[in-house]
Amino acid sequence: MATRIILARHGETDWNLERRWQGHSDRPLNETGRAQAEALAEQLAGEPITAVYSSDLVRAHETARIVASRLGRDVVVVPALRERRFGSWEGLRDVEVEERFPGAPGPPDGETREEMMRRVLESLEAIAATHVGQTVLVVSHGGPIRAALRHHSHARREERPGNCSVFDLEVD
Repeated sequence: MATRIILARHGETDWNLERRWQGHSDRPLNETGRAQAEALAEQLAGEPITAVYSSDLVRAHETARIVASRLGRDVVVVPALRERRFGSWEGLRDVEVEERFPGAPGPPDGETREEMMRRVLESLEAIAATHVGQTVLVVSHGGPIRAALRHHSHARREERPGNCSVFDLEVD
């Protein structure tokens, strides 16, 4: 019996607006991000969500708390659901990364996509095994969401999910 995982990206931060690489940098939601989280809570109010999980980074955790409060659930924090660690790229704008690291496939001192994907998939599989046949919400980040969707749908998803966008995943 499959577990339905609703993946949601965190609400907006000021660094999202500025197109800065956040990674493990712990940036809070801005006013728009909190409003997005409230709208997400409204959107998911009718779903049979039995548990809410979140990355430990404040932007994801705050989004999850807003939704969980509406659902009458607690938030289970899972640090492995964090965004990819971008090392020296964190805090830089897209254009600054290109200027300082032209053509680099990734940050020289960060986490690889494969490392991030491995930890995220292990976490999602553990969550699914804990909630067989149930529906759970996982609030995370763009990179982990893309990795999970690529793995489970065997599709190539490179576009960035919008803030508070939602994706369904069935895990056996």
